[in-house]
Amino acid sequence: MITKAAFTRTELMLGHEGIEKLANSFAVLAGVGAVGGFALEALVRAGVGRIRIIDFDVVEESNLNRQLLATRDTLGKAKVDLAAKRAKSINPEIKIEVLKAFISPDYMEEVLCSSPDLLIDAIDTITAKVTLLKGATQMGIKTFSSMGAALRTETSMIKVAPLSKTKVCPLAAAIRSNLRKQTDMAFALDKITCVYSEEPVTVVPTERNDNGKSILGSLPTIPAIFGLTLANEAIKYIIKKS
Repeated sequence: MITKAAFTRTELMLGHEGIEKLANSFAVLAGVGAVGGFALEALVRAGVGRIRIIDFDVVEESNLNRQLLATRDTLGKAKVDLAAKRAKSINPEIKIEVLKAFISPDYMEEVLCSSPDLLIDAIDTITAKVTLLKGATQMGIKTFSSMGAALRTETSMIKVAPLSKTKVCPLAAAIRSNLRKQTDMAFALDKITCVYSEEPVTVVPTERNDNGKSILGSLPTIPAIFGLTLANEAIKYIIKKS
């Protein structure tokens, strides 16, 4: 059983009403890798009462440099299972829901069911990302989305803005373009809050995985800051929500 002392420091910042709002909130988090793992950590430690996590992947050795859930002991294990176990170890009373799935149009109803208060998008595949953002926006779910965190080194260039106002980031540009092509989805560009970097990408990826996808270099620091910033924006939204 968790005691009041666990959230004393947070309550000093947000007050009792803020703690109650967090405890009664429901967040959906897509992706618990480099960005999403740190977002989940902050949501759980802040006292968010219910979280649904979606990820289809397992921990690989290449994740060790930047993913919170990745250790030698967790290699080969499902990220969502590890994330749920860690969340429960921090707050045994949290309601944590696990979906081992890849985001697709056929699966959106299950991903976003039960009227969540917000969605945090921490996935990096463009097609799945567009599908998720489109579905959440159509359902009126407040969305916080991570743009490209790889290939960056400057923390001072990390920004928060609506998708329509993002600059420099190639991933953000691709998402904007894809959503504009969707029927009646141009309005979504102002509805989605993004964490992104205005640092120009100067490194050209040269390595590819077995599926032909570019392998992007990444530091431990930048994805973590993206994830924590997403969680911070979500927490502020919950507190202000009436």
